[in-house]
Amino acid sequence: MNEGWNNMDTDVLQGLYSGLDETTLARLNKAADSIVAAKEAGKKVVVVSGSGPNIHEGVTTLIAELMRLDVIDGVSTSSAVVAHEMGGTLDKVKRVNGVALGLDSALLPRGGDFELTLMDPDVAAAYTEHFGVDAELMENLEAAEGKTIIKAAGNLGYPMGLWMERLSHEIRDWARTQGKSFEEIAGLGADERTMIGQGAKQGKPVVVTIPQLIGGGATGLAIGDSISITDRAERLARMLDSAEVIVESAVALTQEVHDGPYELYTGHGLWSAWDDGYRYSLEGKSLVRIDLDPALEAVYQAEQGDSAVQQAIADGLPKTKMFKVPFRMEMSGFARHEGSIPVIGDIGVIWPLMAMRIAEKLQLDLEFISYPQQTEPGKAMRESLVADVQPINRDKILSALK
Repeated sequence: MNEGWNNMDTDVLQGLYSGLDETTLARLNKAADSIVAAKEAGKKVVVVSGSGPNIHEGVTTLIAELMRLDVIDGVSTSSAVVAHEMGGTLDKVKRVNGVALGLDSALLPRGGDFELTLMDPDVAAAYTEHFGVDAELMENLEAAEGKTIIKAAGNLGYPMGLWMERLSHEIRDWARTQGKSFEEIAGLGADERTMIGQGAKQGKPVVVTIPQLIGGGATGLAIGDSISITDRAERLARMLDSAEVIVESAVALTQEVHDGPYELYTGHGLWSAWDDGYRYSLEGKSLVRIDLDPALEAVYQAEQGDSAVQQAIADGLPKTKMFKVPFRMEMSGFARHEGSIPVIGDIGVIWPLMAMRIAEKLQLDLEFISYPQQTEPGKAMRESLVADVQPINRDKILSALK
């Protein structure tokens, strides 16, 4: 699948490893070893990923590679990530002055910029066949002066962003007809180096979480409309229930994910269980969180020291005032969980090092590794993602559905 993709730079990776402080290094190793132990025992590992940084640092592509190698057995993510993966993960756009092109300034984002997606002519022709393109606008965009940048694919680039929005309506309708989620249907036509593409290939769940539905424009709405909220919540709960290790990667609002409406250990699933409905428990699982927020460490240490978070909840006291840190709600369930492993650091650094340790211990051959985007290998990685990861193919979806 990834022929020619082995982009390993051991010197850079060793430099990243050496640059970690003692606590972060110990936590990274503990997190990786918990994943290794789970896989050696024949158990599952799932990832709860956030949006922007996970795309830009190559983490979603690395997760897809770990799915290919059967290290990761399921993923929850955001609708924005699904939209970007549909567009090919990362793409190049030429950013020009939209007002100078004669576009209505009231429709343009702050600064008045408008973007042209720079893509392979064959890919562009395939989309034009189904959705059309404003030829005059394309000519004006190509002739205009502008700045070329790499960014998350699709999004505001013309015509890719508009195509993704229109295709999303079709995918939603196909999903409803098939009784499947949007993510499952979109994955049938997605590149195998994306999480949705690899999930579809292997039959592994890729589920957008309910707090992360509103993103990616019409794609997010189409994802939300493809199956019911209750169905989505239960699919996510069953995925988490199946896992021995849950890894959270730069994602907010995870209390509404791992503590959701069916989870018993933190109490939120009490009444579902009371009425003999579906329920599961986080008890006994490893809960890894990769996050840059130092407040997470402060709350974790408070709980480790004298169970302060649990005591505050037991006493009905406001946690934000007690700990004098910005208390995001996901810190509550995470800090109280005996199997929690906070890794405070940049996901662009943590993920490749964790993947390397896992691959070494499980004797796996990684065909792709990510790097922090500011490093030279990271810049080369981003260029390769633009060139090699293809946008979603509508004809592949239709062929698979037949």
